[in-house]
Amino acid sequence: QVQLVESGGGLVQPGGSLRLSCVFSGISFGVYATGWYRQAPGKQRELVADIAAHYANLGRTNYADSVTGRFTLSRDNSKNTLYLQMSNLKPEDTAVYYCNARRFDDTQVYWGQGTQVTVSS
Repeated sequence: QVQLVESGGGLVQPGGSLRLSCVFSGISFGVYATGWYRQAPGKQRELVADIAAHYANLGRTNYADSVTGRFTLSRDNSKNTLYLQMSNLKPEDTAVYYCNARRFDDTQVYWGQGTQVTVSS
């Protein structure tokens, strides 16, 4: 059974930092891309950053332009855990953040339950 369990959201002031974590079970990083998406109120869900499946693209990391240079995606394969280190946070980063696992051929997609990140003074 596939499970994605997120943690680490919260309230932070502009310019602050947060780290999100997602623990995966039931998937292989060799054939699944793993990453984070976010959805702000009234907006569509958008990709924040992901790591490609090793089988498809040798595990290349991809970032949205809006977070490049501020967010860092990493993964500890020994712990089956994906991390999103967010720095220099801005109010426009406020959203529900979702952990995601997507099979390289797009035949299966899994989502975490979401964690709220609020950037406000």
